[in-house]
Amino acid sequence: MKFETYEGNLQDLHADVLVLIMDSQNELFQLEDEALQERVAGAQAQFTGGKLSRELTFAPKGLDNIDTVVIYHSDLEKNYGFWENIKTFAARGLRLGAETARPRVAFALNSEAGLEHVGKVVEGALLGSYSFEKYRQKPRKLFEDCVAVIWTQSAEKAREQIERAEILCHATNATRDLVNESAAVITPAALVRKAQDLAASHNLQVEVWDQARLTQERMVGLLAVGAGSEHPPFMVSLSYQPEAPSDVHLVLLGKGVTFDTGGISIKPADKMHLMRGDMAGAAAVLGAMEIIGQLKPSIRVTALVVAAENSPDGKSMRPGDILSYRNGKSVHVENTDAEGRLILADGLIHAGDIGATHIVDVATLTGAAVRALGYSFTGLMGNNRTLINAVTRAGGNHGEAYWKLPLPAEYKEYIKSSVADINNIGGPVAGATTAALFLQEFVPERTAWAHLDIAPTFWKEKPWKYFGEGASGVAARTLADLAVNWAENTAR
Repeated sequence: MKFETYEGNLQDLHADVLVLIMDSQNELFQLEDEALQERVAGAQAQFTGGKLSRELTFAPKGLDNIDTVVIYHSDLEKNYGFWENIKTFAARGLRLGAETARPRVAFALNSEAGLEHVGKVVEGALLGSYSFEKYRQKPRKLFEDCVAVIWTQSAEKAREQIERAEILCHATNATRDLVNESAAVITPAALVRKAQDLAASHNLQVEVWDQARLTQERMVGLLAVGAGSEHPPFMVSLSYQPEAPSDVHLVLLGKGVTFDTGGISIKPADKMHLMRGDMAGAAAVLGAMEIIGQLKPSIRVTALVVAAENSPDGKSMRPGDILSYRNGKSVHVENTDAEGRLILADGLIHAGDIGATHIVDVATLTGAAVRALGYSFTGLMGNNRTLINAVTRAGGNHGEAYWKLPLPAEYKEYIKSSVADINNIGGPVAGATTAALFLQEFVPERTAWAHLDIAPTFWKEKPWKYFGEGASGVAARTLADLAVNWAENTAR
């Protein structure tokens, strides 16, 4: 897909489809053609009056340079905010053009408000046109020849937004690729290679701990979880250092279980194929670093990826094993399918070792979060209100919704063990909370920490907003925004 900008008048704008996005509070476009103005005014009344439940499509009169006009209105999607509606309608308009062999699609954004929202249109177009086609005999190339024309007051300012949106969306779609890919391809070593590629492309520092180093450093969670797999575990750090010294060191910790059978406590076969996505947290922090490496925030950021494959084998950890972590905590492994928290514990300890001031961990951690929140909200927990609010604010900038769940100290009773300091699973209730309380045991003292349980949101089983079926790339843009706009996000 290509993007072009256009600053002229309507009569000289050549497009197969002209997309007009309407909203009761925001005017994204200005039209000098009287016939089209009348048609738009009539559409406004129909949309707000509830007479139209779909887009309005028509051939404009007296405009030989435009084949079709399609109008969308925010009243069609009252459940979502204006920015999300812009992205959704941009994706729909582009798909309409592509599916009807009208690949040149123009978006009318030639007002002051329209200029401010160019990036949202581009995000909708790029995220909405994504699909994972690697293994099809005949890959679908629906959007290959599409040209999105941004009709704007200022091509220069529009181009700045286009370039920024392309950075965000390329990284998000790369995150989706990692999660959609087969676990036979995305092994722990493959995540290491991805981090190394990002380091080379964006001048980041990378450090890799292999199995020997993990043993030396007593990373017992990674070693235990990865013991049954032919693919050894790794921990990799990817670091960005700003030019000016920073008092903030934000560590983004991603769970990278590249396939989760459940280990000896094996999962049911139903939907186990989706467990290739149990590394979506690791994919998200790598996607965030791809953005951070290009947008260059003023704070220091390190991504930590803890990567292992959880497989049953004669060498696998067993229910009843006890792990003694380097921070002194002992953990009774009651269920080997509660493995993500075991490797995140190693990452949290290491985050303290490298001087983290703030930690955000990201993990497809619990089915309990899905049962509590459904498929539209990521569970958010932590020990620092400012950081929790900052994550929520950063996510809101990109249509990613986070819902704060409680961390009551009394629920620590659920993870008590009779043979160790803590158990790796809690009781039959509050599973998302007890998993986070387990992680909190390994958070370094006096360190702000937030935990994102993306199990509800990492995968879409059916199209939603501008996303198709499959991996969503959730949290990559949120984490990057958190870092890039650190001062604004943590201001209140």
